[in-house]
Amino acid sequence: MKRFEDKVGLITGAAAGIGRATAQRLASEGASLLLLDVQAEAVAETAELCGGGGGKVLHRTCDVSDPGQVAGAVQHCVDELCKLDVLINIAGILSLDHTHELSLERWDQVLAINLTGTFLFCQAALPHLLASKGSIVNTSSTSAIAGMPYGAAYGASKAGVMALTRTLAVEYGKKGLRANAVSPGSIKTAMTTRQALPENLDFKLIERHMPLDIPRGPETVANVIAMLASDEGVHINGESIRVDGGTLA
Repeated sequence: MKRFEDKVGLITGAAAGIGRATAQRLASEGASLLLLDVQAEAVAETAELCGGGGGKVLHRTCDVSDPGQVAGAVQHCVDELCKLDVLINIAGILSLDHTHELSLERWDQVLAINLTGTFLFCQAALPHLLASKGSIVNTSSTSAIAGMPYGAAYGASKAGVMALTRTLAVEYGKKGLRANAVSPGSIKTAMTTRQALPENLDFKLIERHMPLDIPRGPETVANVIAMLASDEGVHINGESIRVDGGTLA
């Protein structure tokens, strides 16, 4: 398939995991891309892995919580690749803490990256996406739908992303923009497998968020993102699709 020939996409959090898998998927289908992350070497490696699809692949460091860096990244994309058709917000961090021990500093950090970062990119990209009648795909989480123990900040940030996505869909749908989200669960990435766990946790609560079969790789989420971002998702707007192996079925 070449669903993204002559299309330009911007992907945040592209250094690893779902971001890297999504970049590879869109590039393999002909997209030109600007890949962003705070990890300079890793995002450069992702760009190298995306070669051969026919499109131009650029990379750049960016702190998604910094309005100036966000605006600069969006302008760089348009200057170098001439337009913007698809915005995919994947950058995020996970923090697991007993809520009564969660510091305000950590709460603010999680929301700044996961929620405010998503908002800043959506806001900066809107004029270009309206011009191209493009598409936004944001990354929410199953924690936005069902209570995630020890994930107060993470769940709150991802619920905010879901609400933001629906607002954009309604506000700009008549102008040709689509905004959707994916809600992954039980996906094997460095963010989830290397996450420090709080002391004295209750594993029975953790088991509430286990899939019916097995955890899957980030490519399973990338597949859904690609569908939503492409013309195959033309009649899907304001939706959040769970990719969680039936966890919340």
